[in-house]
Amino acid sequence: QVQLVESGGGLVQAGDSLRLSCAASGRTFSSYCMGWFRQAPGKDREFVGAIRWSGSTHYVDSVKGRFTISRDNAKTTVYLQMNSLKPEDTAVYYCAASRQDLAWVPGDYGYWGQGTQVTVSS
Repeated sequence: QVQLVESGGGLVQAGDSLRLSCAASGRTFSSYCMGWFRQAPGKDREFVGAIRWSGSTHYVDSVKGRFTISRDNAKTTVYLQMNSLKPEDTAVYYCAASRQDLAWVPGDYGYWGQGTQVTVSS
């Protein structure tokens, strides 16, 4: 069982940076693939990126070069550093945990946080 709690969301201006954190419970955190998703009003939940247990990362094209995912297994925390934010990044951001080595779709993640709102004004 894994419990996830996101933090760090807020209201920023276009071009600003924000770092989201996701604190996880559970002794097997290091073995999970940790993903970040986002959902804007009226849209489906979208994959943003993921970090495997090995530390390798994968991102959706729209955030490559701007967003960075990292993890601290000792603190059982995963981070999403977001730079050069754009209004289209506005969404509720969720972190999730998957037992798969690498997971891309929401259905492959068994554990979810409650989400944190990120709003980017133009």
